[in-house]
Amino acid sequence: MSRRVVVTGVGMVTPLGCSAPETWEGLLAGRSGVGALTKCALPGLAPEVSIAAEVKGFSAEPVIDRKEARRMDTFIQYAIVATDEAMRNAGFGGIGTVPDPENTGVIIGSGMGGLVSIMETRDLIEQKGMGRVSPFFIPASIINLAAGQVAIRTGAQGPSYAPVSACASSNHAIGEAFHAIQRGDADMMIAGGTEACLTPISFAGFAAARALATTYDAPETASRPFDATRSGFVHAEGAAILVMEELESARRRGAPIVAEVLGFGMSGDAYHITAPPENGEGAAHAMRRALKSAGIAPERVDYVNAHGTSTPVGDLAETRAIRGVFGAHADRLAVSSTKSMLGHALGGSAAIEAGVVAFALREGILPPTINLRVPDPECDLDYVPNEARRAPVEIAISNSFGFGGANTSLVLGRWNG
Repeated sequence: MSRRVVVTGVGMVTPLGCSAPETWEGLLAGRSGVGALTKCALPGLAPEVSIAAEVKGFSAEPVIDRKEARRMDTFIQYAIVATDEAMRNAGFGGIGTVPDPENTGVIIGSGMGGLVSIMETRDLIEQKGMGRVSPFFIPASIINLAAGQVAIRTGAQGPSYAPVSACASSNHAIGEAFHAIQRGDADMMIAGGTEACLTPISFAGFAAARALATTYDAPETASRPFDATRSGFVHAEGAAILVMEELESARRRGAPIVAEVLGFGMSGDAYHITAPPENGEGAAHAMRRALKSAGIAPERVDYVNAHGTSTPVGDLAETRAIRGVFGAHADRLAVSSTKSMLGHALGGSAAIEAGVVAFALREGILPPTINLRVPDPECDLDYVPNEARRAPVEIAISNSFGFGGANTSLVLGRWNG
């Protein structure tokens, strides 16, 4: 029998707050983290794309010394600060040394990594020459250094790496951490995702691909998943880290258990570089595999936290995938997209959403899909429109899909002790 895995701590840095409680409270209030872009200028791009869901008021101190922070890209800083909070919430003294280093691992995904550092270093070379490049540039910018820096700070000597699968990256991280504990490679895993790439080059690329929201009354209404007037996603940033433990190990130390990880499924579309198949077949495969992994019948699922990016094609494909997997039960499911409030933090989104699902299970409250005003007749599920809803939730799914056809689905269950 495979070992059971529980979540004992969650840490977050998001556009709604630099902690998990702030983020959760903002989501339940239906508050949008989207506003005017302040972190960079976008000369030559249409003004309507100059919005973002930015992390506000972030400081890495006192978790990271100011001198050290200057040697790290922001995406690494977000991961370290979120880890510190997750460790504290799990009953440890922050990001300090873990009690069993050899049996603790770190898997933290990102889609873009240190894009800010890459752009800044390119500008530095143009202005002052190659001799001025910092020796810390490479370790400041490569994607696996979020996991590497967290491992160094905790002393974790188990599995340590970074899955990269675009917007599915951090669900892959959590799923692989789940498997590592199940098969006995570790008793504890620090897992999640992080992203901080609000840069001219990323905006230009997504705008060229026509992926960004371009029609809205105000920035706060730009992200409107499943609404008939949706026009694209809102570029965002943020991070979340989960402390995951083998159940008996967590019980022995009296850990505060938030939720149980029950299953994980993944698939590939083998279809298109950015678009899903219209019938959502690949996403459906991932959900079915996740349910099989968990040993859960579809009729037992109460809630789906959707990938729900607010793109016309993606939201419809996911709706069709959910209907394909759940059949008549789809009409009894609650489905919501927290990207309506948080925007799309790319490789960081899935981890944030997994943490949100864990809280929804524990608290019995479903976060809403805000800005859902004009029903789309083809998106016909219960999307928890505009207001949070108190509801008993025992089993939930968290979906995340990425460019290149990467599909992931995580199954979590309420912890009843």
